[in-house]
Order: sequence, then C-alpha cells, then structure tokens
Amino acid sequence: MTNPLVRRLEHYDQISSEERLLLEGITTHVVSIPAGTDAVQEGQRPGVSTLLLDGHCARYNLTEDGHRRITALHIAGDFVDLHGFILRKMDHSVGALTDCAFACVDHAVVKEITRSHPHITRLFWLSTLVDAAVHRQWLAISHASAAKRAAHLFCELLVRKRTVGLATGDSYYLPITQVDLGDALSISKVHMSRTMKELRAKGLITWEEDRLTIPDWDAISDFANFDPTYLSLSKEPR
Repeated sequence: MTNPLVRRLEHYDQISSEERLLLEGITTHVVSIPAGTDAVQEGQRPGVSTLLLDGHCARYNLTEDGHRRITALHIAGDFVDLHGFILRKMDHSVGALTDCAFACVDHAVVKEITRSHPHITRLFWLSTLVDAAVHRQWLAISHASAAKRAAHLFCELLVRKRTVGLATGDSYYLPITQVDLGDALSISKVHMSRTMKELRAKGLITWEEDRLTIPDWDAISDFANFDPTYLSLSKEPR
C-alpha cells in the first residue's frame, strides 16, 4: 500500500522517485497509541513531528469548564503537528479517537529536508496551509445549522479520504462517536443525535457499522454549500 503521506502530497504536485524514497524513509519509526490517549499534549515542546499512518485523531483544547473543543479531525496522511517544528511549544493537544499508528519524524530530519529538499519543503508548507484553510472554513460556516455543518464535514472527509485511498465510491470508514462529532461541531450529544436523524431522514447519509455513505453527492453538497476549493487538491507545479 502506498504511503499515505506520499498519496496526499501527490495530489498537490508531481513527486520524483527520489522524493518518494525520501518520504518513505522518514516514516519508518512507527508507534501505536490506543484510543483515548494523547499523541501530543498542550504545553509540550515536541522534538518530533507526528504523521498519522492509520486511525483517526483530533486536535483539541479544553475549555475552562473542562469541555473538549475539537478544532481539527485528522486522517491517515496528515502531519498532526508539523507546525510544532517552528512554533516549538504546542498550544493544543492531539488525541487518538481510535487506535492509531503514528510515524515520528525527528525535527533534525525535518530541518535537513528544509535545507536540501526545497520542493518537499514547499509541499509540507502547503499541507500546513491546507490545515489552516480547513480551520478557516469551519469558522466561516459556524453560523450555519448543525445539520448543514455536519453535512459539510461529511463531504470534506469524503474528499480528503479519497486523496489517500480511504474511500470506496461515496462511502468511507468512520469509527468515531457522536460525542466526537458533537465536539467538532460544538453541539451536545443529544443535539448531534437529532442532527444525524435529520440527515438520514433527508436521505443525505447512512451510517451503519462505522461506515458512512453519501447516497447522493449533488444533494448533500448543495445542502451543505460544499466547495472543496479550500482543500487545494489541484495538481500543479509548486
């Protein structure tokens, strides 16, 4: 199976065989983290950048009253803390929503890549810009109804999972809980349950045995006003 990082970056630009070998070589130090465990903790000064190879995890902060606020959902192929290479001290945590496998890339290796591989450096930079664009998009639609925001998220995940080979047609594996989804949408578990019922009743999704399916892409993308431009998936010289 192709390395998910390679698959993701190949959607941005052509990658040479030398660059492919480099990317595959830096992702060999793999650690497993069980669901419910933090891969990165707020306040930490990590010495590695962490690439998600398998599973689902989330960036999050805790509010003053102890509630979790998810600010990003990550899938295989995502560097969950590449920005930590420059920022040094983490201002949020990254928690495993499912059992996860991560590749840990030492910051000394990342620094050497920035010196000797400018093209890969630009693609890494682009990946962090896309992360920021996703966050902006979540904020931009925060005024929309919970159903529209949930539909938008399900569209986004389908497009992102397709880029790394994790979607089959218009369906994909989504083994996270309604609590996780509610924390990403800033709504309660009860509200999330009602939202899922609404989307099912409209015929926009099915979610059975942890597999989410979108029966009618045009209908759900119109309902959510989803435009994937912010994901920057056009392949062109960078």
